[in-house]
Formats: sequence, structure tokens, C-alpha cells
Amino acid sequence: MEKFRIRGGRPLAGEVRVSGAKNAALPCLAATLLTSEPVELHALPRVRDIVTMERVLAALGESCERANGTTRVVAGRGEAHHAPYELVRTMRASVLVLGPLLARRRRARVALPGGCAIGARPVDFHLEALARLGAELRVESGDVVAEAPRGLRGAEIEFPRITVTGTENLLMAAALARGRTVLRNCALEPEVADLAEMLAGMGARIAGAGSPTIEVEGVEALDGTAHTVIPDRIEAGTYVIAAVLAGAGVTVTGCRPAHLRALLDVLGEAGVACDVAADAITVPARTAPPRAVAVATAEYPGFATDLQAQLLALATRSEGTSEITEAIFENRFQHVLELKRMGASIEVLGRTARVHGPTPLDGTTVMASDLRASATLVLAGLVARGETVVDRIYHLDRGYEAMEVKLNALGAEIERFNPGPYR
Repeated sequence: MEKFRIRGGRPLAGEVRVSGAKNAALPCLAATLLTSEPVELHALPRVRDIVTMERVLAALGESCERANGTTRVVAGRGEAHHAPYELVRTMRASVLVLGPLLARRRRARVALPGGCAIGARPVDFHLEALARLGAELRVESGDVVAEAPRGLRGAEIEFPRITVTGTENLLMAAALARGRTVLRNCALEPEVADLAEMLAGMGARIAGAGSPTIEVEGVEALDGTAHTVIPDRIEAGTYVIAAVLAGAGVTVTGCRPAHLRALLDVLGEAGVACDVAADAITVPARTAPPRAVAVATAEYPGFATDLQAQLLALATRSEGTSEITEAIFENRFQHVLELKRMGASIEVLGRTARVHGPTPLDGTTVMASDLRASATLVLAGLVARGETVVDRIYHLDRGYEAMEVKLNALGAEIERFNPGPYR
């Protein structure tokens, strides 16, 4: 199993460039199912989740060819509509193929990720909304089976809770539905607006993307297009936090600082003044620890839940007691136990972690439990005394392109064991 060995205490300095956003690339790949014409996608990161989605598309009859940083996707005119469990089990975003398949091929069979029952899960919102568009749905042998033999039709839909993938799924489905669809209580994330931009380039008629209400006027067919996905704001935020933790002057380039306003505001409260340019954030060298902060995660434009774990690592080296509340997901403090093994002083009270700092961290062997927890353990290893081994970094490879290569270029000392096929 792949691992990182990190020798802590090395200062980071220089420039690190952000890759394309995984969470924007996944719905854009799913959207290629909406047309029979070729689609070119630029700046897709080479991470596990992208490879998984390409395999899902291949199972659905598409061809994906990657050359010189561009992925060319051709959906063809096939009737394949089954995304099997062995492909989707590791990535819940696979549900994004449901809307496009229903809209263009009028049927879909998509395994429930992780073999979960529908229950009280966000996937409910996808299914209920697709039913409002005229889809017939049932669960059969762990798969969602959906049909729309007469095609989808426009409707007015209000999500009971903000859902990013739900908004994206319905946006794609509505693009080919007959008539007008109005989606309310939509996610405001930049990745949603990026998908809408791609769909507009294919000929979709969309108004209001990036706002709580999106209106879609369905068209009969969509064309091919060329689209460049936005930079990864979570990767950018991770490297900004790494620069505050261990930096001696680091510039994060190729990002969109406007997408990181909530993080920059929190860092400002902590006494960290970053220099912001049009597509770069510079974190100056620091001689004193940052101040403790109180933060609660929220839907965009609030503080991203995907940066909560990384901020918690920073809090271990901040002056005072920080309070970090996870208001989006339950059970997203699994990294706390591993940080405590490294010497962190953290108490979890319900959905709030109280972090007392600054505390020195000691290198040891830790185990990653999910994608963002993996990044947190790497950040902690950068400033820990001695050697840290991070196990199960396949989680990290789901969403960070060549993290060890990028950090080593800044001066870190990270060694990967047993390199996998994603480099």
C-alpha cells in the first residue's frame, strides 16, 4: 500500500502552480454524455477520481484520449447506460452520469456508491428532482434504475437542502428536457457555474448559474465544445495553509483568489496578511505563530468544508484556542485522532473541535481516512519533528495531482513508497 515518508522541519519557499479543479472536471466529464460530438476538456488534473470517471464513461461507450494536457471525449451513438458498482464504488460523484444518461439515452442504471441504501442521503434529492422531470425510478439489486421513454420535461424544482452534485445533475438533465426548468435553492459553488459555462458552449440555454435560482430552457440537441476547467480552489487553499504553516515565502499561482475569499478572511483574522494578485496568492515568511480563530464551515461562499481539516492542522500551531465547527458533514473529524497521536491538543465536542496551540508535533506513523484528512496529515508532517509516515495515501491521490512533487519543489522532503499508476 502506498505511503509518504515526510522529514519535517524543512522550510517551504518558491512558487507552486495549482491544477485544474477535480470537482469541476467530474461534472464536465459527465456532461460529455449529452452530445454525440467530440468534446475537448483542458486542464483536467491527473488524479484517481478523474481516471475513475473516464473508466465509467468508457463503460458507457465513450472514448477518452489524453494528449498534451487535453482530454478528447467522444460519446458516440451507443445505447450503453449501465455504470456498474465495481467502477463507481469508490467515488460518489459517479451519480453525476444519471442526469445526462436519462436526458439523452432516456434510461440509466447506476450503482449506488458504496452499496448504500438510498435512505436519508443527498442522493434522494437527485432522484426526487429527476422524478419531477418525468423519470421513472426504482432501486434494483443495489442500482438506481431510471427510465424516461418519452424524454424528460421541464418542471419547477426546489431542493430541500443545498446540494452541489444535485444541482449539477439536474442542470445537465434539464439541458435536454422539453420546455423550461426552474431550479431553486441551488448550490453557488464556482464548479456549478463552470459546468453551466461548458453547457452554454454546447448550446444549452441557461440563466442564473452561480445564483440560488437557475432557469434552463431545454434544447433538442447539444453540440461538441472545447472547455478549460477552473483552477482547483481546494488545492490552492491547501497550499496556502501549508505556506502559513511551514513557509518562508510561498506564492500559489494559477488560482482564482476570489474563490478563496472565506479562507483569506480567516487568515486575516489570524494575523496572516497575504498578497493577492489576479491569479496568485503570496504568503510571506512569518516570524510569529498565527492567532487562534473561530470558524464554522458553510456552503459557498462560506468557509469550505473541504478546507476544514487543513485549517485544523494550522490551528495546532496557532497562538491560543481555536474553535472549528463542521456544519456541513457529520463524522468529519476522523483526522483528529491521528493529529493527537502526533501531539496535538484537541477536544471534539459534538460538531466543534477545540484546538489548543501552539503545540509541537512529533513525527510518527499515521493513517489517512479520507481525501482531505490525507492532506492534513501531510501538512502536519511538514512541521513535525522527525519523520512522519502517512499510510493509505490512495485517498490523497483521489484529488491532489502530484502533491509530493509540488511540495518537494518548494523544499519539502517527501518520499513516496510503491508508486501507483497515476503518475
